[in-house]
Amino acid sequence: MKYLAAYLLLSLAGNESPSAADIKGVLSSVGIDADSERLDKLIAELQGKNLQELIAEGSTKLASVPSAGAGAAAPAAAAGGAADAPAAEEKEEEKEESDDDMGFGLFD
Repeated sequence: MKYLAAYLLLSLAGNESPSAADIKGVLSSVGIDADSERLDKLIAELQGKNLQELIAEGSTKLASVPSAGAGAAAPAAAAGGAADAPAAEEKEEEKEESDDDMGFGLFD
């Protein structure tokens, strides 16, 4: 992901086809050592492709991923968690009361 981010930064800055040395320069400026094998693979995959078209294509693919399942489960989990909260508070109160039964306090 860091290689792609550096590639995109260079592209936004006007470098339409960043080289491995360009990407290594960006990454080294923030203290990251680049893996040449991964970098070469990224450059080969993006060579000659329009980044704007790739981003638009990726956005449409991402939009088709169903995500309602996770969103619907979250409120149900929150409602279930809210029902459990009073029981947890009662247990904490019982612990505090049981400490009083020991016959001494913190400052005795």
